[in-house]
Amino acid sequence: MVLLIASAFPVVIFLYMIFQKDHEKEPLALLAKCLLGGFISIPISLAMSFPLSKLSFLFQGDLLVSFHESFFEAAIPEEIAKFTLLYLLIWKSKELNHHYDGIVYAVFVSLGFALIENILYVMDGGMEVAVARAVLAVPGHGFDGVLMGYYFSLARFHEGNERRIYLFKSLWVPILFHGIYDFLLFYIAASMANTSILIFLILLIIFGWFVIKLWRIGFYKIKKHLEKDSSLATIST
Repeated sequence: MVLLIASAFPVVIFLYMIFQKDHEKEPLALLAKCLLGGFISIPISLAMSFPLSKLSFLFQGDLLVSFHESFFEAAIPEEIAKFTLLYLLIWKSKELNHHYDGIVYAVFVSLGFALIENILYVMDGGMEVAVARAVLAVPGHGFDGVLMGYYFSLARFHEGNERRIYLFKSLWVPILFHGIYDFLLFYIAASMANTSILIFLILLIIFGWFVIKLWRIGFYKIKKHLEKDSSLATIST
């Protein structure tokens, strides 16, 4: 029970942080559907990652193996699965009527995925894994969701070619950040036995810088959409 609580707690905290910033709260039933959509995205992701994993023979050496695992087995299938569920559940919903709404719904889908993943990893690895994932993996998934939702909303409020561009960015930007995040982790782990302490420390510094960068970009995107909604509300009144 303690490990289960430790698995869910950081997810709940991140969801609450995103939810409480929303000036006009989204329907709880729709948020629950998005969270469930995140659960459903897991088998979809696994179904996509399985054939992509068969391409591993094309990638040799720690660098390329880490690239294959991070992008082809994780970032690409996972973010496509999340985006698909977000699109099916939210794109035509009348509740997507503010810029920040896209961030809220995307984060709920993303952290629905992260919740199940977190439970599986923590139950297997214990409290140390729970702490590490609370600090790194859960916020990583959360801010990937922020990026997805940021561009998803922009697509909703634009037409024509701009809409297509923003929808595409709603998919590839989270894939890029997710992939780089995982690549740095996988490459650090893979190269621990084959590299010098100096290079290992440099890789850790790069990873730390990237995590901070992701957090800063995520909070900036949140602030930007909240300000846009506030300014539009002021104009309309």
